[in-house]
Amino acid sequence: MKIQLIKILPVVLGGLAALSLVLPSMTAANSKDGKKQNIHSSSAAAAAEVVVSTRKAISLPTADPSDRKPGSAWKTLGGTITDIKGDAYTVEDYEGNQVQLYVSRETKQLRGSKKVGDRVRAEITHSGFANSIQ
Repeated sequence: MKIQLIKILPVVLGGLAALSLVLPSMTAANSKDGKKQNIHSSSAAAAAEVVVSTRKAISLPTADPSDRKPGSAWKTLGGTITDIKGDAYTVEDYEGNQVQLYVSRETKQLRGSKKVGDRVRAEITHSGFANSIQ
């Protein structure tokens, strides 16, 4: 039992040290932004806020429109199309994040053209261009 405590103690102390380093910078960033500081009465409330804040829209790295062309695949994205504006599709992934991707005549559209409400899986480049969408 004593050996297990000796192994766990450095991990716990390291976590507390990391938290004490991060917490002051987070509160300073909130006060600089002019945002109201959130003080949570429980860890459950703090965890709920983290989940809500991560569900905000995720934007891919902004790129020059001329860079929106086929290239090497960066990642595969799956979700539901929530909006289509010209050649830009907004897709809400299965975790609730909204990602904007771009299509053109060079995009391989498998199983026909897409409309709002369709579930899709797209292979996208780092700049947000969809190499293929199905």
